[in-house]
Amino acid sequence: MVRWEPGAAERLQKAALELFATRGFEQTTAMEIAESVGLTERTFFRHFSDKREVLFHGQQLLVDAFLAGVDAAPPDASPMEIAASALHSATTFFPAERRAHSRLRQSIIDQNPALQERERHKLASIATTVADALRRRGVEDMTATLAAESGATVFAIAFTQWIREDEQRSFADIAAEVLRELLSLTATASAKLPR
Repeated sequence: MVRWEPGAAERLQKAALELFATRGFEQTTAMEIAESVGLTERTFFRHFSDKREVLFHGQQLLVDAFLAGVDAAPPDASPMEIAASALHSATTFFPAERRAHSRLRQSIIDQNPALQERERHKLASIATTVADALRRRGVEDMTATLAAESGATVFAIAFTQWIREDEQRSFADIAAEVLRELLSLTATASAKLPR
């Protein structure tokens, strides 16, 4: 078996997605994934701690994209402007050519409650990380949490829209629309709340 070919992690991920989609996540083993691309199970575990990690590999790159957006925001930006900058930066992680992969990945996650929980945990971790970055910029605790959680919610809603079969718009365009809707909603609500 070929063991040290470049791109082994990417080949394993592609094979895993195909097997999960055709056979089911629970029914597919790490050994079957590795063997389908001519690798050993040991090689699989050099790249991934378990088969769930195939679906969540690269999460740190997404977190880093959010943080790059926080860093790119001007020093005088409001907390929501910083969250919007983080959100915009994260959308670059999802170019159009990644849409088919993302659709397939999400369809696998949607069929497995444990994977759904892991996906929710990923989003919660992103919100926590962005909130911490806002606090380091001097944003008050509750405001940092609200801005970061709002950004994560906008991201999740935009992602769901972006992977729809009939969707053609860019992730950035969808995220901007969802964010505008959120800001409009909060502006309307704040005008009607008792003081």
